[in-house]
Amino acid sequence: MAIRVLFHLLVVVVVIFSALSTTNANTEGDALYALRRAVKDPQGVLKSWDPTLVDPCTWFHVTCDSDNRVTRLDLGNGKLSGKLVPELGKLERLQYLELYMNDLVGPIPKELGGLKSLVSLDLYHNNLTGSIPSSLSNLSNLKFLRLNSNRLVGRIPRELTKLGNLKILDVSNNNLCGTFPTSGSFSKFTEESFVNNPRLEGPELMGFVRYNVGGDCK
Repeated sequence: MAIRVLFHLLVVVVVIFSALSTTNANTEGDALYALRRAVKDPQGVLKSWDPTLVDPCTWFHVTCDSDNRVTRLDLGNGKLSGKLVPELGKLERLQYLELYMNDLVGPIPKELGGLKSLVSLDLYHNNLTGSIPSSLSNLSNLKFLRLNSNRLVGRIPRELTKLGNLKILDVSNNNLCGTFPTSGSFSKFTEESFVNNPRLEGPELMGFVRYNVGGDCK
């Protein structure tokens, strides 16, 4: 009798985990398919992204872990055009978001700040506009942040200085304004990380007069 009860409990546990796994796969598949709908794909890079498949881990350019959760999205230099979508913020275990060297436009979704596992965010060489979301300061595991060669405007969020694991930062070749932080994790970055922003006045002068006191910066 006890063995039968244990067996039934085991079956229930397996069914629950299977249901959870399927739900996660559906959610992540929906998030990725939202990106596919939002971009033009002249080279058919996303051709394998079939929404009728439950598991997006079979799609090209998508890498998953042993739990079938998406950990990498490798779409660099894919000739994609269009906009990033907020649904990408649902990829909870995503570690690498590689969308560099495309023709993406519009803002960086603030929802990307929910990607708590993210190690690398590479959006360089696109045509992204708007400001850098302060929500990116929530990416505590982030090591590589490359947003260079876009059309980003506004100030560099001071909140980003609390990204203690950040090793590489590049926001050069944009239209950022004000000053750039020199405290926290930003203390180790040289001016090379910020060059070719015509409206960027220079580094903050900690303990002295700061460049960004007053003035318009949008």
